[in-house]
Amino acid sequence: MAGQEYRVERDSMGAVRVPKTAYYGAQTQRAVENFPVSGIGFPPRFIRALGIIKLAAAAANEELRLLDTKVAVAIRKGAAEVMEGKHDKEFVVDIFQTGSGTSTNMNANEVIANRALELLRKRRGSKDIHPNDQVNLCQSSNDVIPTAMHIAALEAIQKELLPALDALRRALAQKARQFDRIVKIGRTHLNDATPIRLGQEFGGYARQIELSTARIIEAASGLEELPLGGTAVGTGINAHPKFARRAIGKISEMTGLRLRETKNHFEAQAAKDAVIQLSGTLKTLAVSLTKIANDLRWLSSGPSGGIGEITLPATQPGSSIMPGKVNPVICESVLQVAAHVIGCDATITVCGQAGNFELNVMMPIMALKLIEAIEFTANVTELFTQKCVARIEANRERCREMVERSPAMVTPLAPVIGYDRAAKIAQEAYASGKTVREVARAHKVLSDKELEKLLDARRMTHPSVPEKA
Repeated sequence: MAGQEYRVERDSMGAVRVPKTAYYGAQTQRAVENFPVSGIGFPPRFIRALGIIKLAAAAANEELRLLDTKVAVAIRKGAAEVMEGKHDKEFVVDIFQTGSGTSTNMNANEVIANRALELLRKRRGSKDIHPNDQVNLCQSSNDVIPTAMHIAALEAIQKELLPALDALRRALAQKARQFDRIVKIGRTHLNDATPIRLGQEFGGYARQIELSTARIIEAASGLEELPLGGTAVGTGINAHPKFARRAIGKISEMTGLRLRETKNHFEAQAAKDAVIQLSGTLKTLAVSLTKIANDLRWLSSGPSGGIGEITLPATQPGSSIMPGKVNPVICESVLQVAAHVIGCDATITVCGQAGNFELNVMMPIMALKLIEAIEFTANVTELFTQKCVARIEANRERCREMVERSPAMVTPLAPVIGYDRAAKIAQEAYASGKTVREVARAHKVLSDKELEKLLDARRMTHPSVPEKA
């Protein structure tokens, strides 16, 4: 703090020098000095959730006559400013801190207490409004931090992720309808298979997103149970019996979320199974997005040396050395976010194993990675929809040409002329560079009328009873 003006504040361990202009106090300053690890703090969405909790707590405590009205009003005003992001720069504790998140809970308590003092025209740090005794009344870091994690994650899902996923699903479904009449070659094992319609392929992608959305909604409902009111170990010591219900009701009103007090505070504070389950659904979505983005890259590969069945929109020059090159950069951004989300899930899984007796002690990094997984996915999904999927075009002639030249076209002949004979036709077609149609005609295996019927590519994209020999 050399060269900086400071004030002296005290906590239970003694005097601490705090920057003079800071709203935070002694415990926050100790944490800043103790954890100079990454320079990464809790994300703004989490800080907003802390503001919501402190505002609701002050209102509930006033109703329960545990707080003087004048003090409660000042705390609520300070908490509202935190909720609105007006004091984000005051949250200075590194994410790699005490595993309960106590340092950040106290960061919030001190900021709100000192701002409330200022509103009452009192000196910062005077403790006339006490960070622990009044702002943190009926609370513990052990129930506040997981509650904030749940609120932040649910708000991100409702406001950002679900709308982004719905827009992507609709865009893919629209492409499925648009491309329904375009027949293309199917592929299994990266090799030719029987024909499908391009619309069927895109319909599969739309269904993947639809199913991922349903999984996320179901898993997110587990976060609607809040541990607030359990205080230190789940017993609710030093909390009014009606505090949790009243505070959570107010949080629900402020957020529009369907929230309720947990049925069992010991489970809610000792374990983070609901977070683990939600993270797993986000990982599943990441895998789905990886499949879709990779397919689009392959299907658009070229323009001369690849598959080239679709064209992705050109968004930026692709090379610093090759003029005119355009790359599938939006798809690549999706792939990188998906990789990050899978990594977040691995971190969250390990954190979930740290529920020792009555408390999980890896909540800060768990909260960070959960929020990152939700926000990053929502952001890249929106880009993917707008800058890529919605503007995809089909290369109809390329699709038709690849279908006609594929040896897999022989498949509907097998039930009529036999598997072995059909295989020989496919092998000859591949070796000679001719089409299956041309080889079958040359060998007069069937009449031209029968061949035209059996080798109708669009007919192959529907279920059908095998032709008889």
